[in-house]
Amino acid sequence: MLRKILASSRYIMLIPVIATFLGSVALILFKTIVLFASVSSIIIANRGISPKSAKLIAVGIVESVDIFLIAIAVYIISIGLYSLFIDDSLPLPKWLEIRNLEDLKANLISVVIAVLSVLFLQEAVAWDGGGDILYFGLAVALVISALTLFLMKNHESRKGSP
Repeated sequence: MLRKILASSRYIMLIPVIATFLGSVALILFKTIVLFASVSSIIIANRGISPKSAKLIAVGIVESVDIFLIAIAVYIISIGLYSLFIDDSLPLPKWLEIRNLEDLKANLISVVIAVLSVLFLQEAVAWDGGGDILYFGLAVALVISALTLFLMKNHESRKGSP
């Protein structure tokens, strides 16, 4: 009886699977609408494309990429939880195959690295020549380096284990 209850309890993971999937879709749709609205308003306000409006549009696009990458991370969580707890036969591309929590963590860390890179790019595009972009860049580089080192060590240790 307890065995059957415990075996069925994995379906409770459908709640975060559905929530994260819907959250990912909502982020993508929302940011797409915001991007088109902001590009349109920039073009209308500047009466066409000018160097100033092009830079504003570029910043908006980079900000959108940042949100899209976060949506991808949330989507990977949804897929990963589904694969781990509900159905491991889900057809996925090789790079997205998730066999355990370590695979899920590695995929998420890869997306976090991409998000941090885009975040720095966003600051660099919007940079007006002042401020401490060097310190921000160094901080981002340090975090990316630490995450990359973690991924490398994790990959090495998993290759060595049977």
